[in-house]
Amino acid sequence: MTPIDKQLAPPEGWLPWSTPKIAPLSVDKMSWPMRALMWGAGKFGKERTGTDAVPDVFLMLLNHQHLFWQWLQFASRLMPFGSLERSDTEIVILRVGWNCRCRYEWGQHVIIAQKEGLTPAEIKAVAEGAAAAAWSPRRAALLRATDEIHANKTLSDAAWRDLAEHFDQGKIIEIILLIGAYEMLAALISSTGLGLEADAEAQLAESKIHEDN
Repeated sequence: MTPIDKQLAPPEGWLPWSTPKIAPLSVDKMSWPMRALMWGAGKFGKERTGTDAVPDVFLMLLNHQHLFWQWLQFASRLMPFGSLERSDTEIVILRVGWNCRCRYEWGQHVIIAQKEGLTPAEIKAVAEGAAAAAWSPRRAALLRATDEIHANKTLSDAAWRDLAEHFDQGKIIEIILLIGAYEMLAALISSTGLGLEADAEAQLAESKIHEDN
């Protein structure tokens, strides 16, 4: 296992995390109907993360239950039920996590991306950005778009043309919303100081993305 201080990290490091300012709710203190829903969410997530534990980000968001269910309905239409290839979606989310220096988002999606078929070399290339030799023109266009929205909150005409060579208008809308949704989520996670769960920490530490780092 690779210690945290030897793991892949942005040049300025990850934003700090500690005891979260808004604590995740405890499943055993929820009503039985809510427990059943969380059990279902855990079973669904196991296919992607390898564990049926409900992610702490869900349990933290449940402090605002009405908003949580509305958010989940929207977010699930982007991931995992979006129209983009799942590996393309994960490349975008990983790049958002990297750009936002949000270790929780990065760590969770390193695990998911590997389940969706991205290699450790490709995940490392996400950290390098669009110029990395690993990328096809389509994926380089996705990474450039992700970086531009992070930096400028808009796409240049050139970045739009790059996307339009590979995606129709509906998918471009989805790409922009995907980037924005995970930028928003990263802001919430980092503002509350949420850290990775212990099992996710272990899986991230065992990932081959840290080799030769």
